[in-house]
Amino acid sequence: VQLQASGGGLVRAGGSLTLSCATSGFTLSRYSMSWFRQAPGKEREFVAAIRWTGTTHYVDSVKGRFTISRDNAKNTVYLQMNNLKVEDTAVYYCAADRGIILSSIPFPHEWHHWGQGTLVTVSS
Repeated sequence: VQLQASGGGLVRAGGSLTLSCATSGFTLSRYSMSWFRQAPGKEREFVAAIRWTGTTHYVDSVKGRFTISRDNAKNTVYLQMNNLKVEDTAVYYCAADRGIILSSIPFPHEWHHWGQGTLVTVSS
């Protein structure tokens, strides 16, 4: 299982970015996928997940602004981020797991496969 996150960068508050997580080594359609983020000095935080069924889940702070999606044919998962805020600044990580249950989704240690992070910086 390999995950490669990309798409981070510097953006002004109110702007948009789309992160991509390119996957390989497994059948994406059979896995649940997620995005977490980690700001300096803080713990890794759940952002969004899309289960293998297609259902999505978000942390309250990004609901209505972020959208997670997947393209199984392209083996890629996306995180569309709109109306970005300064507090969204963090390193964003994608993660994968085949058997994760609903109640475990927000917990980083429950996800077995991780990509490297991509830095998102939102300026005021």
